[in-house]
Amino acid sequence: MALLDLMEVSKNYEAQKILCEVDFHLEEGERVAIIGQNGGGKSTLLNIINGTIEVDSGRRVVNGSVKIDILQQTPTFDEDLTVKDAIENELQELKDKKRRFEEVSELLANDFENKELLKEQEELSLYLDAHNAWSIEDKIERVLQEFDLKKYEDKPMGVLSGGEQRRVALASLLLKKPDILLLDEPTNHLDVYMVEFLEEMLLKERFTLVLISHDRYFINSLSTRVVEIEECKLRSFKGGYSDYLKAKEELLKSMQKSHQNLLRLLKREEEWLSRGVKARLKRNEGRKKRVLELREQAKKNPSAIRKMQLQLQREQKNFNQKESVNRKKMLFEIENLSISLGEKLLIKDFNTRILQQDKIAVVGRNGTGKSTFLKLLLGELEPSEGVIKRGDFKIGYFDQDKSVLKDDKTLIETFCPNGGDRVDVRGKNMHVYGYLKNFLFPKEHLDKKIGVLSGGEKNRVALALLFTKDYDCLILDEPTNDLDIPTINILEEYLMSFQGALIFVSHDRYFVDKIAKKLFILKGDGVVEESHTLYSEYLDIEKEILSLEKMEEKINDEEKEVKKRPKKQTKLSYKENKILEEYPKKIEVLEEEIKSLNECLSNPECYKDKKLEELYRELQTKEDELEKVLEIYFEVEEKKETLKRGV
Repeated sequence: MALLDLMEVSKNYEAQKILCEVDFHLEEGERVAIIGQNGGGKSTLLNIINGTIEVDSGRRVVNGSVKIDILQQTPTFDEDLTVKDAIENELQELKDKKRRFEEVSELLANDFENKELLKEQEELSLYLDAHNAWSIEDKIERVLQEFDLKKYEDKPMGVLSGGEQRRVALASLLLKKPDILLLDEPTNHLDVYMVEFLEEMLLKERFTLVLISHDRYFINSLSTRVVEIEECKLRSFKGGYSDYLKAKEELLKSMQKSHQNLLRLLKREEEWLSRGVKARLKRNEGRKKRVLELREQAKKNPSAIRKMQLQLQREQKNFNQKESVNRKKMLFEIENLSISLGEKLLIKDFNTRILQQDKIAVVGRNGTGKSTFLKLLLGELEPSEGVIKRGDFKIGYFDQDKSVLKDDKTLIETFCPNGGDRVDVRGKNMHVYGYLKNFLFPKEHLDKKIGVLSGGEKNRVALALLFTKDYDCLILDEPTNDLDIPTINILEEYLMSFQGALIFVSHDRYFVDKIAKKLFILKGDGVVEESHTLYSEYLDIEKEILSLEKMEEKINDEEKEVKKRPKKQTKLSYKENKILEEYPKKIEVLEEEIKSLNECLSNPECYKDKKLEELYRELQTKEDELEKVLEIYFEVEEKKETLKRGV
């Protein structure tokens, strides 16, 4: 069933075309990922679906009473509310419906033929089923735990960071379960374990979903369809991210073949045009016009094909390529490193060496000390114990605050502070525009001030600037935050060809798998583990071990329970023998009473002197009693047979 339709929708911002007569349809149960360059219209499309942005032309049609909810980049809460109250407030409608269901059920116990109440009860039941709201309190507890919000549940929202407030907003949306859930970069500010829980929840609860994300594993796990926004148009691909890549490859082959056919046709038409006189006749003007159109198309096609080719090459590049560079040079030697912040132990007795050409991802849950470890390497923090010996080399640092950028400088001033318009990139002298074009900046951005750029654009500038410097080691803190997938592909290409050491923090599993050759896993309580496994494989193994530990724990608990049980019973107790002796008569009496009541209820002469409601209530009581008596009797009978067999 279609929940929402956008038909021939267009949207412009001043002279910039964002969406051009696009169609978008969303079926119940679909999970659609929207991908494309930053500034290409992803958030605009999401907000048009939400109804918060008006279209310039076209139609938005929402089916019936469908409710749509969106995860805002910067959610707003009453700062005085506690975290738990903020979530409870968002769930008020669910709680009211559940309370009303209980009230209606109580009313029906005394008026079970009331059609209006029966209809209302059915509608409420369907609503609570659709929103999985029967055990809402248990779900609140689980979400608080999984999103690391339990410790804040009694604290006011005002003391939480922006990332923590987003987690509260995300938790509320998951519990509300709107008919259509819209998520704009939901994995920002989540560690990898939170992302896995989010995936599990969205799949298990069968959300209808439209999301924007740069996390390619997340898209691949969740999406039933990928919609790409490119040059003002939408292109839809069935399946997850890996299916999208395969389909794009097929599309590229098709475009190349079509272009070859176009060139053959153009050659034929150009030969006709070159013959001269006939081409000037009025009746041939249409054919002549067609030749000119074919020329224009032939000019455009190669750039579109090259663009798609480049994207695919970047994405599909073998990320396990061999390294042949001499790795003997040691950059850091870490001995017995320990650090605590306040009373929290982050790293204890960690020993390792970081060599030239090492590509290391620092991973782990939020709050385990990943950014702290980077600051120790940079010398911005001193260890509580142990030493970090550093060789003589240059370090380039990318931080989440983009501290290398100055808001009052233009792009060209940032890259050419001494004037001119050229930059050196790894020994190659390039025009600044030619270089920035690789980072998806149009020429008109060169004179823009850094301060007016978006968060994603600033990230791109900071990364581009980093690669113009001559460094032996790059230290990057969450480099993929606020980047779109095409830009992440460019970043990956630069990092994979970088000849120095690379140490980075990231929660993006796809990015880590592609770039890192080694993991430093911060596990909490000071434990740091080294691994050469792919990060996604490490997480799968960790999950498997946890599952086995839980299974072992369950078996141990069951064994303890068995030991606590009294010795095996060999015969029935006195009470059980009395049940076998007396209950058959009791059952017989109850059956007779029920039979009489049923006969009376079907005979107006019988029930005219009694209240019909009282007779029904008495019948219900007798039937409940008979059910309990039968249950007890059959249980003892079964036990008697079991003891007889010696089981």
